[in-house]
Amino acid sequence: MEQLPLDIRLADFARFESYHSGPNQAAVAALRHVAAETGQQVHWVWGHAGSGRSHLLQAIVHAAHGRCAYLPLQAPSARTPAMLEGMGELDLLCVDDIDAVAGDSAWERALFTVFEELKARHGRLVVSASSAPANAQFRLRDLASRLASGPTWRLNSLDDEELLSALQLRAKWRGLELSHEAATFLLRRATREVAALFELLDVADQAALAAQRKLTVPFLKSVLESQAD
Repeated sequence: MEQLPLDIRLADFARFESYHSGPNQAAVAALRHVAAETGQQVHWVWGHAGSGRSHLLQAIVHAAHGRCAYLPLQAPSARTPAMLEGMGELDLLCVDDIDAVAGDSAWERALFTVFEELKARHGRLVVSASSAPANAQFRLRDLASRLASGPTWRLNSLDDEELLSALQLRAKWRGLELSHEAATFLLRRATREVAALFELLDVADQAALAAQRKLTVPFLKSVLESQAD
């Protein structure tokens, strides 16, 4: 993988191996194929916040071969359509939260141009959004139809047992041992939002490293209490 220099760093944990597929096995398998340079030209991935859209798009870039780029648009005001110049020559482009620029004519024209350039060179495009293509508010019909021309993958939310597995997998990826009892404690004491749970795990990891302690329930309880102060 040769990541195009954009001053955007991929998260070290954003790998297929650290993503708990749960009810999303079909979507994850399809996106692995995209990273392996097979399958359709364009894929649309959507789901609610915390479903792992950003994780999977970065995982694709981590796993892919050739010239790739990951472009997040969560804060479009901090970026300009000019960033897309030259991206039509890539082997793979992943655009995160593409619906954040829906309705912006400059962005829509630039995205359409990149789509056509990628298509001409057999490049692949993966985009993520908070809704299905039919609900995205793109004004440029040609862009909307092209983005909806490939497979659409919905990422479903995890239930409590799957959240426990996701927590344990993330801990294992970081070289930590998180028992089922400790993971259950975190789940019962914190929000069910995946990102918030992972952030809490990161805090506990740093505290455990500093104190040379294991992630036991008493230790996690002390960490949570210190966070509440």
